[in-house]
Amino acid sequence: MEFGRLPEDELNKIDFKLPTDPAFNKKILKGKPAGKPKVYVGCAKWGRLEWLGKIYPLKTKEKDFLDHYVHHYNSIELNATHYKVYGPRGIQKWAAKANGRDFLFCPKMFQGVTHRGSLKGKDFILNEFLRGIVAFEKHLGPIFVQVSDTFSPKRKDELFGFLKSLPTDLQFFLEVRHPGWFGKEEITEELFSTLKEINMGAVITDTAGHRDCAHMYLTIPKTFIRYVGNSLDRTDFPRIDDWVSRIKYWLDNGIKEIYFFMHMHDEEKSPELTIYLVDKLNKVCGLDLQKPKFINEEKYSTLLH
Repeated sequence: MEFGRLPEDELNKIDFKLPTDPAFNKKILKGKPAGKPKVYVGCAKWGRLEWLGKIYPLKTKEKDFLDHYVHHYNSIELNATHYKVYGPRGIQKWAAKANGRDFLFCPKMFQGVTHRGSLKGKDFILNEFLRGIVAFEKHLGPIFVQVSDTFSPKRKDELFGFLKSLPTDLQFFLEVRHPGWFGKEEITEELFSTLKEINMGAVITDTAGHRDCAHMYLTIPKTFIRYVGNSLDRTDFPRIDDWVSRIKYWLDNGIKEIYFFMHMHDEEKSPELTIYLVDKLNKVCGLDLQKPKFINEEKYSTLLH
């Protein structure tokens, strides 16, 4: 992910501390743990050639990458669906790779719907997108709706009308990026109040160059976190520690589902930081999440110490 990328020498100038929870979240969290909260951790793609010899056997063919990915993560933020509309048959083949596992695919809505012109008049292509992804069946997680960086609050009526038209039997999360959504309290509150009203989640994006997108709003008792690391820069680890503390607080106060997706500007290093994250979550939050396993444990584990 290039969104929010900064030169390495500027990272130490950024205040990465997460904002405190807005008062809004008290409408969502009940103040006591939920029965059996679900926590999912993943990346945005499984087709990473850089992981050959690291977490994928060296001679693995690309068509078999997903077979190995599901042994290291329990979810994927599926960016592939943003660039192409897949039919049910292709989706079913992917879903079959996760048979017998508590694994969720969280598809990103097709860019032809969200990034090309108006959100209005997209019924046909939207229905084709949805017709494909529902074939994930029990392995379908939340659907991720992203609007472009230039999509400002001046188009809020268009956005809210589109969101309200989406099927209510599927779970959606929205990511907005334009700074106008976060510059004025009344605009921010209207956005998240609308999402709460229609039972839609809010994506939280934690990236160096756009700190406003780490807004920490919960509009439903679920969250979808897009964490953008900086290739194991020294700032990455205290940032993860901060997230683990916040997740512990949310779990203690009633959040039901957490989706945490690891991004890197250099995706080669995503498994290392995922291991650090999962180890911390398991220890601090009493979870039992799976984590990537290196083929050469000795070679890569030293990078985390």
